[in-house]
Amino acid sequence: MTFKTLIDADSLQNLLAKPGLAVVDCRFDLMQPDAGRQAYLTAHIPGARYADLNRDLAAPIGPHTGRHPLPSPEAFAARLGAMGIGNQTQVVAYDEANGSMAARLWWMLRWLGHGAVAVLDGGFKAWAARGGALESGEPAIPRGEHFTPVVDPNAVVTTADLEHALRGSKTVLVDARAPERYAGTVEPIDPVAGHIPGAVNHPFSANLGPDGRFLSAAELERRWRERLPGSDLENLVAMCGSGVTACHNLLSLEVAGLAGGKLYAGSWSEWIRDPRRPVARG
Repeated sequence: MTFKTLIDADSLQNLLAKPGLAVVDCRFDLMQPDAGRQAYLTAHIPGARYADLNRDLAAPIGPHTGRHPLPSPEAFAARLGAMGIGNQTQVVAYDEANGSMAARLWWMLRWLGHGAVAVLDGGFKAWAARGGALESGEPAIPRGEHFTPVVDPNAVVTTADLEHALRGSKTVLVDARAPERYAGTVEPIDPVAGHIPGAVNHPFSANLGPDGRFLSAAELERRWRERLPGSDLENLVAMCGSGVTACHNLLSLEVAGLAGGKLYAGSWSEWIRDPRRPVARG
């Protein structure tokens, strides 16, 4: 069985002993960039390798980019191969709990044409709660694989694309940040507060239940249609602060059977690089 969106801890347990699986630990803290790797070294799912948001799931910041620009497809494919991930590998990504970091790896693999990737629902906390086995320290380096990217050119929206698209009436821009960041009343990370004019706020936390796991497909669909009544969700563009938690919204749409959204990879942190671009608050 191939897992393409979410996987629960019991299903992952059944996969662990089978060949062709790569588990990737994506735990990361924006405020303490080394905390995720330290948590990984302390305890991780057996055989998991670590993917650092800054080093593995993003390219270096440039003068006009956001905080987590996408690496080139070739560079990311090479990194996947070095992690033992090939085109036929079933990948399971996890983070601490809510999938906000693991969804970035999920989306990036989908961007390169790899469908067999799922996020562990409930993350490391769910695995530990079920009494799943744990390892510590650095695991043995997996055998290298060759990953051939098949890039989806329609998956990503650039800033120039977005500026052009927003002049029309069809684009539905959805911001995954917390309501207070969207409104501009609180901004702990970026130098400018607010949101892109016309963007609708759908915080990624709205995809989750009280236990930190994704809501059912039916409930996710209901929430999306209620939030965007009458909208053509195929014209949806997901954004956030730097193109990370926006992937959580794209994953929730996929779970809900509403695939087709695109990622504004630069997101807010790239938009505000040019002070001439408009900013809204409230």
